[in-house]
Amino acid sequence: MNRKTQISLVGAALFLIAGSAFAGTTGTEFQNLYNWMNGVVTGFFGKAVSVAAVGIGAILSIARVNPIPILSGVGFAVFLQYTPTIISGILTATI
Repeated sequence: MNRKTQISLVGAALFLIAGSAFAGTTGTEFQNLYNWMNGVVTGFFGKAVSVAAVGIGAILSIARVNPIPILSGVGFAVFLQYTPTIISGILTATI
């Protein structure tokens, strides 16, 4: 085997070896910022933005006689509702 093949195999082996995941479980430097942002998104501001997105999508759908804008507004509202939970689950996962 030539040198490039050996390096590629070693690199692939190192890439496939999974270590422990500690993302989001250490340090409290940004805890206050996280709590504030999470409160903004999941609180009344997030609900108001979601309602506004659906409302603007509905108005644009009526104006254009096209269902895509309201579907985009509904998609944005669903995205805003579930994304903080998904991100929190990903960042606090441990193996």
